[in-house]
Amino acid sequence: MKNLALGVYVLITLGLMAWGFYQAIYVAPNDAMQGEIFRVIYYHVPSFAAAFTFFSISFLGSIGFLAFRLSRPEWAQIADAWALAGAEIGVVFCTVGLTTGPIWGRRAWGIWWTWDARLTTTLVLWLIYVSYLLLRRFVAGPQMQTLAAVLGIFGALDVPIVYMANRWWRTQHPAPVFGGDSSAGMDPTMVGALLWNMVAWLAWGILILGLRYRVERQQQRINEQQAEEALRAP
Repeated sequence: MKNLALGVYVLITLGLMAWGFYQAIYVAPNDAMQGEIFRVIYYHVPSFAAAFTFFSISFLGSIGFLAFRLSRPEWAQIADAWALAGAEIGVVFCTVGLTTGPIWGRRAWGIWWTWDARLTTTLVLWLIYVSYLLLRRFVAGPQMQTLAAVLGIFGALDVPIVYMANRWWRTQHPAPVFGGDSSAGMDPTMVGALLWNMVAWLAWGILILGLRYRVERQQQRINEQQAEEALRAP
């Protein structure tokens, strides 16, 4: 039954991604000022929306680990597995966003990169979570998970700063498309394509998140078993 449900979810996700691609390439009109390059928005914005979502999951998992590591070790390990999975998927989506951004910016602004508040805080966010993953990969010992949880919480604090950067400071980025001033907004046909791609890429990310969580939980059980066998060894 679980395999059937997973298969159905995979098919739905692939269908959403195909439909999102169709909406972005064939349904949404060209932007009056930017032309075809504007279509990058249908992948750039959903990538960051997904990255923020999965970094938030990592944030909650990190808090859960610190809260339960002494009183409920099993719950703490579950929370830690979610934290790690969320951080990994978040880094993937953040990398896509940081890659598509310069491609779009080169055509729209004439530059690949500028050290404005939005771009700089986003790069800092990416570097923090890459450091988190490097810590998880190369540091051993009983305090590794605790250090990683603290770093994960610290990194997540940058998410609202990235989101609000072009509201708080004057940046190269334009004013917010949604929730901005009276001149903000998109053509309804563009909004539909954007929302379909946001749903599609979030669905894909949730699929990979669940699979990565299961792998990490299995690895935790293997590590626990190996530790018990080491203690019983003469």
